[in-house]
Amino acid sequence: MNIHEYQAKELLKQFGVPVLEGAVAWTPEEAVKQAEALPGPIYVVKAQLHAGGRGAGHFLDDPNGKGGVRVAGSLAEVHAAAAAMIGHTLITRQTGPAGRQVHRVYVEQGAQIAREFYLSLLVDRRVGRVALIGSSDGGVEIEEVAARDPEKILHVMIDPASGVSAFHGRRLAVGLGLDGKEVGQFGRLVDGLYRAFLGFDSTLIEINPLVLTTEGTVIALDAKMSFDDNALYRHPAVQNLRDEAEEDPKELEAERHSLNYVALDGTIGCMVNGAGLAMATMDIIKLYGGSPANFLDVGGGATKERVTAAFKIILSDPHVEAILVNIFGGIMRCDVIAEGVVSAAREVSLDVPLVVRLEGTNVALGKEILARSGLPIIAAENLADAAEKVVTAVRDAA
Repeated sequence: MNIHEYQAKELLKQFGVPVLEGAVAWTPEEAVKQAEALPGPIYVVKAQLHAGGRGAGHFLDDPNGKGGVRVAGSLAEVHAAAAAMIGHTLITRQTGPAGRQVHRVYVEQGAQIAREFYLSLLVDRRVGRVALIGSSDGGVEIEEVAARDPEKILHVMIDPASGVSAFHGRRLAVGLGLDGKEVGQFGRLVDGLYRAFLGFDSTLIEINPLVLTTEGTVIALDAKMSFDDNALYRHPAVQNLRDEAEEDPKELEAERHSLNYVALDGTIGCMVNGAGLAMATMDIIKLYGGSPANFLDVGGGATKERVTAAFKIILSDPHVEAILVNIFGGIMRCDVIAEGVVSAAREVSLDVPLVVRLEGTNVALGKEILARSGLPIIAAENLADAAEKVVTAVRDAA
């Protein structure tokens, strides 16, 4: 689960992470009221989205205008900036070309910036530790830095047995070129971030940029936090920060039916049981020249109703040009899958090619149900055959 910048800053403040004063606003008038309570005369108005690159983005109705982070030198400029954002669609590298509508802005006091850095904490699964990642190139997407100047990215690993220590902060601070009292400030900030990371069961905390002001103060100018969905039951306050308007409606619907679904940008819908088999299915679709439209694991004990729901979710994606159902029946019976596929196909008036590969428990009964359905289902004998047939069906339809 992700949250907005202003929400992340409220959480990080609880752990002593230094941030600037600011407040959220849902209307231009409210933005002005919030700015009046802040130290002026410089303010910053930020569109609140679950996407990075806001400042470098542009609005759909103003492609040559400013992005989603704007400096305002007066209350009138605060109003104008908020009015240009709220209710408008912002397009960034992370939103994709369709963009995302801005529903609220964050109004924050301005800062005199001397230097900008990048700082994040995440779980490095290769070594099973929390990694501190820093760069002297702040305000830039870390992927760009990695591609252009990989030597500027610094890594410090934290042993979970001993936790964070002053050494970790000092080592990274020196690598970033900080000195004097700045090193101490940076170390305290790292300590707060690490405690917040563990305390909230985070999967990512990203500060970009982390800034050093002209007064010599280290401040988290931006903040992004992501959380382990499986641990949210331990953090009801965090769970209440969820903004479903920022999430894919298909993924929300899948969650309601206990389905594991992730939307992708391809054209072949996938319905599979088992995460490993689902990954293999997507890989072989790519191998045969196609592109998967989703990851969807119906699980090992899915019912006919859940299978029907999964089918509807796949077909709700307008980019889907064909569907591949790949089931290996262990706990999941092939006849249950077949009944769900037939029921859903009839209910939604299926108008794209459907390829089905069944194997395992009750496979003969499952194939019989599909054959007796009267639907134009393309049967496949194995995974390679299924992938080849579904990719061919998409090409033939085109």
